[in-house]
Amino acid sequence: MRFRFQPPVQLSSSGHHLLPLPTPPPFLSSSPSLSTCSISHHHRLMFSTFLLLGTTTPMTLEKTAVNLLSFWNCHSSSRCTSSFGIAFDIDGVILRGQNPIGNSPAALKRLCHDYSGNLKIPFLFLTNGGGTPESRRAIEMSQLLGVKILPSQVVQGHSSFRSLLNRFENDFIVATGKGEPELVMSEYGFRNVISLDDYASYFDNIDPVAQYKSWKVRQESNMLPFSMKSIQDVSLDRVKAAFIVSDPVDWGRDIQVLCDILSSRGLLGGEEEHQPPLFFAADDLQYQAAFPSERLGIGAFRIALESVFNRIHDKPLECTVFGKPNPFVFRNAEAILRHIWAFSCHGNAIRPEDEDSSSHSFKTLYMIGDNPLVDIKGALQAGHPWFSILTRTGVFRQTENHPEYPADVVVDTVAEAVDFILERESAS
Repeated sequence: MRFRFQPPVQLSSSGHHLLPLPTPPPFLSSSPSLSTCSISHHHRLMFSTFLLLGTTTPMTLEKTAVNLLSFWNCHSSSRCTSSFGIAFDIDGVILRGQNPIGNSPAALKRLCHDYSGNLKIPFLFLTNGGGTPESRRAIEMSQLLGVKILPSQVVQGHSSFRSLLNRFENDFIVATGKGEPELVMSEYGFRNVISLDDYASYFDNIDPVAQYKSWKVRQESNMLPFSMKSIQDVSLDRVKAAFIVSDPVDWGRDIQVLCDILSSRGLLGGEEEHQPPLFFAADDLQYQAAFPSERLGIGAFRIALESVFNRIHDKPLECTVFGKPNPFVFRNAEAILRHIWAFSCHGNAIRPEDEDSSSHSFKTLYMIGDNPLVDIKGALQAGHPWFSILTRTGVFRQTENHPEYPADVVVDTVAEAVDFILERESAS
């Protein structure tokens, strides 16, 4: 299979840029055929989709592929009439904290035939949030929303880190953020990853105010590669890259240790040379959580780290940022939805010669979000076939449309957004 993506988006104003996903390789083995069509075609499709999303082991891939085949083989005739797809933001649109908002469970059920997950309309969740593997996030959302969600329908900010596996698969890397950043990176296939929590624990007095902290943020990493590492192994191994997987928990400690790593070429106490690569899963300045007003996001942490680093070093901080509003994220989501649609309709992947054919493309892709600077800006920059819908349940709560990044439509809730989409599509 061949995937066509646009060049990376350079964000020179803040010194960071976006790297694209590589072209997925073909599936390496075949399996017995199913009754509907050749399994080899399905496996290649599943493999390419999971590479985009970051699925883990071949065994997991095989099992998930077979499950997803069954998922898509039902109600194929009605799905083939769908010329549109939907991407939902999560925080501030579907959920606020752990609570569904905007009548989101009912809205999502309208897109499915039943709880088993058979879809009437292809949709996915496109979020800058993260810290949890896509498989686990899908289970959590299924339980919260009463709708079966597959891992392939969850695209998080750090999902794009899977594209860097060939570059850093066996290198010593550090990952930080809320949740389980080490587990996330391990499930993507990185073999030599350690959380910043665990990394810092190997160095006495690296955090000068640790004695005044009453909380514990270390992960349960007894199943992960570094659980049995000695201080010599860690202190003498050079960090080749640092990944900000999600919002860090201990900003002060993380800024201190990251400055140590980035200013010493990845080896604490080493000479200052060119810094190791630094990657951010997203760059949201604010987002809507359970608290009534917006909370500082991973982008705020980047600004803090960048400000401190640039004050104490001659060379400015260099970093690469993924996530919305970069247009590549929307092209990636379009590719995933397009392959899901082609598979559900034809039981096969899009042929390379048909990639640009309108018969294999969505006429409209709807982005439903609550943040004009992230969701709406990204959809506007991505252009056709994206259509933006702004809800008033999260970051945005104004009566009028956003003046700088106006959405195509403004509604109160995600349920109203789905109402609008279904009415618009039935009339077209």
